[in-house]
Amino acid sequence: MATSLGSNTYNRQNWEDSDFPILCQTCLGENPYIRMTKEKYGKECKICARPFTVFRWCPGVRMRFKKTEVCQTCSKMKNVCQTCLLDLEYGLPIQVRDTGMSIKDDIPRSDVNKEYYTQNMEREIQNSDSTRPVGMLGKAQNPSDMLLKLARATPYYKRNRPHICSFWVKGECKRGEECPYRHEKPTDPDDPLADQNIKDRYYGINDPVADKLLKRASSMPRLDPPEDKSITTLYIGGLGENVTDSELRNNFYQYGEIRAITLVQRQQCAFIQFATRQGAELAAEKTFNKLIINGCRLAVKWGRSQAAKETDVKDGFDEMGTGLEPVPGLPTSMLCVWITGITGLLYLICLVDTPSQNENFVINHLPPCRPKPVKAPFAFRTQFKIFWMKTGRLET
Repeated sequence: MATSLGSNTYNRQNWEDSDFPILCQTCLGENPYIRMTKEKYGKECKICARPFTVFRWCPGVRMRFKKTEVCQTCSKMKNVCQTCLLDLEYGLPIQVRDTGMSIKDDIPRSDVNKEYYTQNMEREIQNSDSTRPVGMLGKAQNPSDMLLKLARATPYYKRNRPHICSFWVKGECKRGEECPYRHEKPTDPDDPLADQNIKDRYYGINDPVADKLLKRASSMPRLDPPEDKSITTLYIGGLGENVTDSELRNNFYQYGEIRAITLVQRQQCAFIQFATRQGAELAAEKTFNKLIINGCRLAVKWGRSQAAKETDVKDGFDEMGTGLEPVPGLPTSMLCVWITGITGLLYLICLVDTPSQNENFVINHLPPCRPKPVKAPFAFRTQFKIFWMKTGRLET
């Protein structure tokens, strides 16, 4: 027989009364000024089934109202948001975070064991300094690189959009633009993401969102070291105008001795040469797809050997591996190739059969305007240089 709230005093001292919720930035919304309602003992926690203080708010314009779903004790045990149950540090599902940190946290499921476990966790939370998570998460090792690659750099506010209008799907919605729900076609019901459960999300089992992210992590590209052991240079792209030589050195000196850093401001890239191959491989492994300086995510690639560059020049390719167009209107006895130097200049290399042809002959046979260059990662600036083929080597 059901009992009333006033007559049931069992374990009443463990009911939660809080002043502010534990939320992530996405659930709070982009508006810094929000109005939030508070209801003491408004609902029971969907994990431990204990009454707790429920908070309700609207994260922004044309967004749906959101409320807390679990109590703060369950939230602190897993270090997750009370509403979306995603990790507060990485914004990832619990299953993905536990996999990346090698955590096996088996929380009891039965009522008695779950209540006993929760009381012990509350006692541990009260005795802690509240700066580190409790339980298995507080004893976990350092996070893997997978979590840093999968984590979002900015909040994803589209998650707060209203639900799809069921009347509009049936063609019966009469509100039009005043309808607070979305007028969009729903997703495929056979899609695994259409069936999500809050308990599966919390316990980290059978979570379709986590399965999708783990599959993405397994198929992520890797930066394999080149076979040429003499290559000890890394290419850093997307620097912008604020990244300096000292900032690059401060980020890469920890991986090994740096021989030289060449900063090319015009192309917004840099070349970092290490003294040893071991230091270059360690730097490439630790910084690939996760190097962020001054808020900019930088691209990290291996440099290329001089032998590979010379081979590409003979085959009509530039240093970035891009095919170059031949110069039209030249005699068949003279081969001209456009190449791009490390400084971003566009060079014209002319190889002639005999040294009797002078510079005026080459200039007269050039087209009136340079050919339009093929697509390349950066803009070109033209500069002509003439080379003569003598005794098997190039001389200016």
